[in-house]
Amino acid sequence: MKQSEFLKTVMPFKDKVFRVAKRLLVSTEEAEDATQELLFKLWKNKSKLKEYNSVEAFAMTMTKNYCFDRLKSKQASNLKLVHSNYQEKDTPLQRRVELNDSVSLVHKLIENLPEQQKLIIQLRDIEEYEFDEIAKMLNLQPTAVRVTLSRARKTIREQLTKQHNYGIS
Repeated sequence: MKQSEFLKTVMPFKDKVFRVAKRLLVSTEEAEDATQELLFKLWKNKSKLKEYNSVEAFAMTMTKNYCFDRLKSKQASNLKLVHSNYQEKDTPLQRRVELNDSVSLVHKLIENLPEQQKLIIQLRDIEEYEFDEIAKMLNLQPTAVRVTLSRARKTIREQLTKQHNYGIS
């Protein structure tokens, strides 16, 4: 395999290799080193590349393994393994109950607002209307809508903070 053929084969996925290395190693410099190391290994074994169905898949596997080796090595004691693909499937029951209680409290606090503030917060934050649309509906200036919304949010925020901090201070 000649240099030009090697470059045609490897260059299309070089950026993917870097992104995988960056995600695993976190450090940009380490990811660049990993990419360079992988390209060097591929170049050394260029005569065997035709044996693989997908050189890109092979390169990705090599990258992943190289990064894991770097993370395990003593040289890389300042690096850490990042589980960016891990997502907790279920929120713990206690956290779900707390979130539901907070949502219920916010709804109660909205109900206790003055009528105009309640209406504006409903239209802006729940119905997602633009300020100009709300201003036309309520025959107000857009700045008046912004000020009213700001006051409503501030009242809710203060009441929510007071409720959450109850008994702490």
